Amino acid sequence: MFMSERHQEGLAHLLYGINMGGGFVALTGEVGTGKTTLCHCLLQQLPENVDIALILNPKLSAQELLATICDELGIAHTGFAAKQLIDAINQYLLTAYSKGRRTVLLIDEGP
Repeated sequence: MFMSERHQEGLAHLLYGINMGGGFVALTGEVGTGKTTLCHCLLQQLPENVDIALILNPKLSAQELLATICDELGIAHTGFAAKQLIDAINQYLLTAYSKGRRTVLLIDEGP
């Protein structure tokens, strides 16, 4: 795949945010500029200590989004109430952090 200078820069920013614990990184651009392709390149270059929840359909309710995050990360949950899902995610994040793992939520709003 050919990556233009802008694509290389975008990928570098995403990897920097993941490797340095950047908190929140947003990648924006017009339709057809390669954001989804860049996300797929990112998935191939993730460090070993990174767990990822990839959301391809962001048009979900809040509870559906939380449940999908749990499903993507393999988090067992007993219900679909927002508090139960958030508590399960928080517990997962605390445990992952204590083991030296990073967790990434990647939402691709493409078609």
